[in-house]
Amino acid sequence: MGGLLFGIDPNPVVDLEEMWRYQFMQHAFEAGTVIAILAGCTGYFVVLRRSAFTAHAFSEIGFAGAAAAVLLSVAPILGLLAGSILGGLGIAALGRRAANRDTQIGIVLAFSLGLGLLFISLYSGYETEAYSILFGEILGISSGAVELTVAACAAILAFLGFLYRPLLFASLDEEVAEAKGMPMLFLGTAFMLIVAVAVSFSVQVTGVLLIFSLMVTPAATATYIARRPQRAIVISVAISLFAVWLGLFVAFFTPYPVSFFITAIVFGLYLAVRLVSGGLRWRVSRENVRG
Repeated sequence: MGGLLFGIDPNPVVDLEEMWRYQFMQHAFEAGTVIAILAGCTGYFVVLRRSAFTAHAFSEIGFAGAAAAVLLSVAPILGLLAGSILGGLGIAALGRRAANRDTQIGIVLAFSLGLGLLFISLYSGYETEAYSILFGEILGISSGAVELTVAACAAILAFLGFLYRPLLFASLDEEVAEAKGMPMLFLGTAFMLIVAVAVSFSVQVTGVLLIFSLMVTPAATATYIARRPQRAIVISVAISLFAVWLGLFVAFFTPYPVSFFITAIVFGLYLAVRLVSGGLRWRVSRENVRG
């Protein structure tokens, strides 16, 4: 791994061949790819429906489930799924409109985080397992977890594709959709379950504390680049894939965590797009004033 910086060789082909010799990196790229696609697609609707706080709540509710699973010597992903799905059903039951849920979600979120910390404090095993829940540890994902991740993400993406049109309509104008008799409670509950599963698997990459890096930031960046939903979703997925792939590549040659690089990449892209977008708007407004 001789190179100029962090052991990275000037020839990227050599680095890729070196990295791909390790099975754990193959697993990380396989799982990271499908998770990035799922997060990019669902994240667009999270941003469109202004439900970023809800997505964050899922991660911390799922944290309690994962911590309980670790305490009971069960796979953490199963606890994450159980906790997030129960949390999603509970949040959906609070009401049809997301705007009226913030207080209740905050209360449940705080209790869930405290419960998760209790379970972690009772756990007497390896601290790395608890650490991976908080910050993600995709480099340690097993082949069985990869298969579960691929199957679950494919199922959720298919379900999201089935609900795409009605969910998009309900997300763009909730009041008009409700007036037209669309099943808002069903759509809201289905969306909550989709996000719950997406968050559960995204946590494997970024961890509970950094979930926004994959679930919200790429989609938020995409909305500044494209107005059409289909185009924005494609851009959101592309940003997520770029961040995960580049983050895994750089992390392989450094002693620093993957989640840090993924977070830094998507945040840097978001800032760059915001600055360019703001500059273009300022230029247009200035030209309009002159005209």
